[in-house]
This record gives sequence, C-alpha cells and structure tokens, in this order.
Amino acid sequence: MAGADSTAGAARTGGLLRSVKQRIGTLAATVQTRLQLLANDVHAESLRLAQKLLLGAGALIFLVCGVLPLTFLVIVLFWGSTRVLASGGSALLYFAIGAALAVTAARTRNCGHPVVRSERG
Repeated sequence: MAGADSTAGAARTGGLLRSVKQRIGTLAATVQTRLQLLANDVHAESLRLAQKLLLGAGALIFLVCGVLPLTFLVIVLFWGSTRVLASGGSALLYFAIGAALAVTAARTRNCGHPVVRSERG
C-alpha cells in the first residue's frame, strides 16, 4: 500500500509541475503578445509623427511661397503713397500669425495620443 501512495504522490507532483509549466507558458505568451502590440503602437506613432512633420513642412514651404509674392504685391500697390506702412503692416501681421501658431503649438505639444490621454483621466 505504501508503494501505491508514493506513486499517487508522484503523479500529483507531476501534474502540479505540468500545471505550473503551462501557466508559465501562458504568461510568457501573454507577455510576448503585449510586447508585439506595444511595438506595433510605437511603429504606428512614429509613422503618424513623420506624416505630420512632412505635411507641416510642405504646408510651410508652400505658404511661404504664396505669402512672399503677396507681400511684394501689396508693397508695389502702395509704392507711391504708403509703402512703409504697407511693409510694416505686413510684417506685423506675419509676427502676429507666427506668435499665435507658436502658442497653439505649445498648448498642443503636451496633449499626446487620444488613447493615452483618455487613460490619464
């Protein structure tokens, strides 16, 4: 009878070890899946940031290409009477727009991704 008890104990120990190994395997698979999801999110965010930077740079280049000739047109139109006022007014307008954009960029810099923002509460 003592031999039967030791075999049953060994079977229970083997079952316990197998169960622990399965739990560790499941935990490792879960961690691997979470790391892959994190890597996908980081990659998607880097692509989104690169797209925003390229679009912003392109918009800046073409806006400058449009604003400079418009400024020269305004100065030429007012060349005879108030060319200094026209050029000063244009410069003041550009500084005001630049300051407004800088303030907006500073406010939105810390917003982050909408998913992360909603998790912060």
